Amino acid sequence: MKTAVISGGNGGLGRALAARLEAEGWHCVLMDVTTEGLEASETRTPVQVDLTDSEALNRAAASVVAERPSIDMVIYNAGVSQIGPFAGSDEVSHRRVFEINYFAAVAMARAFLMPLRESGGVHLAISSVAGFAPLKNRTAYAGSKHALEGFFGSLRSEELAHGVRCVIAAPSFVATNIGNTGRGEDGIVRPGSAADGVDYMTPEDAAAVILRGVARGRTFIPVGRVARLSWWIRRAAPGVYERMMRRRISGEG
Repeated sequence: MKTAVISGGNGGLGRALAARLEAEGWHCVLMDVTTEGLEASETRTPVQVDLTDSEALNRAAASVVAERPSIDMVIYNAGVSQIGPFAGSDEVSHRRVFEINYFAAVAMARAFLMPLRESGGVHLAISSVAGFAPLKNRTAYAGSKHALEGFFGSLRSEELAHGVRCVIAAPSFVATNIGNTGRGEDGIVRPGSAADGVDYMTPEDAAAVILRGVARGRTFIPVGRVARLSWWIRRAAPGVYERMMRRRISGEG
């Protein structure tokens, strides 16, 4: 039984990815800051851990590696967004977004680097359209996702010699927390909670597209119609993309 480790495993997309993998015979380790509602089973191991606590993350990863026969895929799905103009934000909140979206993923990649080399497995980073294109009133979020793509895109070249794949999936808007933003005074919100999105996908549909892309050997997977169109328009005509984005995205969450 192959093992997938999923950060943000208790969120909508994390659960959807786990359900699909489990149906295909995988065991899924779901890591999240809260595991409320997740039940351990023959195909599932919930692990409660604050991914921004490096020592706690390393302990949790070591325990998972010791308990599972192999680690075959690590899915970097944990993340938050921040909605609001840069002029109204502060350094603390900007760094917090990066700690969760970028640095926690880097720490997790380091913790599972050797196990994935041993299995010839897959690093699967869940990015966003904001990882390759601008998104209004989301400077910290877009910056963190650009960094995530830069990291895993560069890691790909290093890990290729070890038989390890690095895959980046970039969804547009996945409806995981509509009406449940959990918004703080700093503008940080739960992923998938933005009310100004376009052409929302369900977590189940997004998970299907992502895992199908992985199975087909792709290195970059735009997830959804908006993501695919954004990718091509951004590459062909950046100015056109930005004008369209500003008209469609209010940036008010």
